[in-house]
Amino acid sequence: MRNPFARRGQHPEQGQHPEQGHGPDRIPDQGPDRDADPEQGHGPDRVPDQGPDRDADPDQDHDRDGTPRGRPGGRARRRALARSLLAVGCGALPALAFPAPGLWWWAYLALVPWLLLIRSAPGARRAALDGWLGGIGFVFAVHHWLLPSLHVFLLPLSALLGLLWLPWAWLVRSLLGGVPSALRAGTALVAVPSGWLLIELVRSWEGLGGPWGLLGASQWQVPAALRLASVGGVWLVTALVVAVNTAVALLLAAPGLRAVGVAGLAACALVAGTAAWGVGAPRVTGTVRVALVQPGVFDGADGAERRFDRAEELTRSLAGQRLDLVVWGESGVGADPAGRPDLAARLTALSREVDAPLLVNVDARRADRPGIYKSAVMVGPEGLTGERYDKMRLVPFGEYIPARGVLGWVTSFGKAADEDRRRGTEPVVMRLPATGDGSEEGARDGGAGAREPLVGPLVCFESAFPDMSRNLVRDGAGLLVVQSATSTFQKSWAPAQHASLAALRAAETGRPVAHATLTGVSAAYGPDGRRIGPVLGTDASAVAVRELPLSDSTTGYVRWGDWPLYGALAVVGAVCAAEGAGAFRRPGAAPRARRARTARGSAGHPWH
Repeated sequence: MRNPFARRGQHPEQGQHPEQGHGPDRIPDQGPDRDADPEQGHGPDRVPDQGPDRDADPDQDHDRDGTPRGRPGGRARRRALARSLLAVGCGALPALAFPAPGLWWWAYLALVPWLLLIRSAPGARRAALDGWLGGIGFVFAVHHWLLPSLHVFLLPLSALLGLLWLPWAWLVRSLLGGVPSALRAGTALVAVPSGWLLIELVRSWEGLGGPWGLLGASQWQVPAALRLASVGGVWLVTALVVAVNTAVALLLAAPGLRAVGVAGLAACALVAGTAAWGVGAPRVTGTVRVALVQPGVFDGADGAERRFDRAEELTRSLAGQRLDLVVWGESGVGADPAGRPDLAARLTALSREVDAPLLVNVDARRADRPGIYKSAVMVGPEGLTGERYDKMRLVPFGEYIPARGVLGWVTSFGKAADEDRRRGTEPVVMRLPATGDGSEEGARDGGAGAREPLVGPLVCFESAFPDMSRNLVRDGAGLLVVQSATSTFQKSWAPAQHASLAALRAAETGRPVAHATLTGVSAAYGPDGRRIGPVLGTDASAVAVRELPLSDSTTGYVRWGDWPLYGALAVVGAVCAAEGAGAFRRPGAAPRARRARTARGSAGHPWH
């Protein structure tokens, strides 16, 4: 190897490069290269040409964060690409836990490959990249059914939301990377779930798409998870699921810390068992009979009119069934009955015929103000009751275009909203009107002195927000009603996923939930979150009558709200502070020194 310390005027044989040879074939000394890279400089400060270092350690050819540099077409670049694709695939795995696959048990293992990949990252930047790419895979897989509406725009949306997993990946690597200490491993069992909860909190903002695909929502049919939701909402269920994944990852990645992983699994089992057997189901105080009307799919220019006629026909078939409420799906009425006396008369006659109030949904311009609203409207045997709820949280792109002046061109693609819907301003709790053989004093099956429940309406997308149903119950609602329409996504996982959310809202609030749709899936749930009767699938055009238990119990979630989120924020803040103070540093470990740098500014190694 050429001696890097040789002076520039030294005889060639004293410091020449081994490839230059000797004798007549020797390459003459060219002197100063005036066309050399200006960044290398000239004169005595010029860095000498090292030539190919045949004795160099291939493991040393890394960037500062430990990522292999590689060369175009080289093995290192191919490995980096394969790792990136693996990260996307690992992030997509949890989607299988949600309906329609509905592999609820898979949620407790689905994050393990992703956790193991992040902890094995050679540097912080690679870990962040694994987190971002995995986040892209998660968002795209959970929301893939939006492709008919968003088309290719789902990709940049996934890339934007995937950034939320960057700090989570740093947290995972800092606690689980290398050979973690018992302190780090134990902290990870609490901090990794807390970091995930903060991701769910941020992406639950309506402007980012809302809380669809919360990991805890995959447990909608698990009784222990529903009882846990009654204490801390879907957030507490998510924390348990991520904690189990973290414990399993510890068992696989750190054999010397299996005791910590086993302890973590035991703690999770104890929490789930306590919820299952220690948290009582809501106390039943009566029942309410609710009919769900699902007319089915009607396409074409006259589809809305034919769908209304079919809903009218199905509702008439309910006469004589002693109902307390008949619910139609979202957008079942295409004009505001307040401005259409003929339409109001048809609905009033229908209510009188079945001897039950109708809760219909109007998607039209309001008669008393400008703009299109989606509204739940109550109709009784005496006509419109005047109680009306306008949808407050709208679906981005589906019901309005964010920054339409900039993004309005997206209406040329997919099924984005041509005109923005207007927002309601406040939640509404409705009183059921008196009917021919009932009164406002009592429900038919509630016994003497029992009151008919107040109704808390939600429109479609709003059932994904835990806080909305909680606020309605705190305002006195005894029955939650969701009016939905997912015909745009009829052949996808969306209808089943949407219906499953009602189970979580019922368990969280301790109130029954009726989920009525135009085209399926329609379902009803009791106050403990368990489904009452079979569902009406996406191929059905029918009605379903469900007798739902009522309850006046106050759940922990209704009383204390989103306390798991505040706890998660405190945990992550404490871990960051402890890391900054060096509390997790190994005994005797010194702060990392900065690597030496070459003249080009890249990470380098001492000259040999």
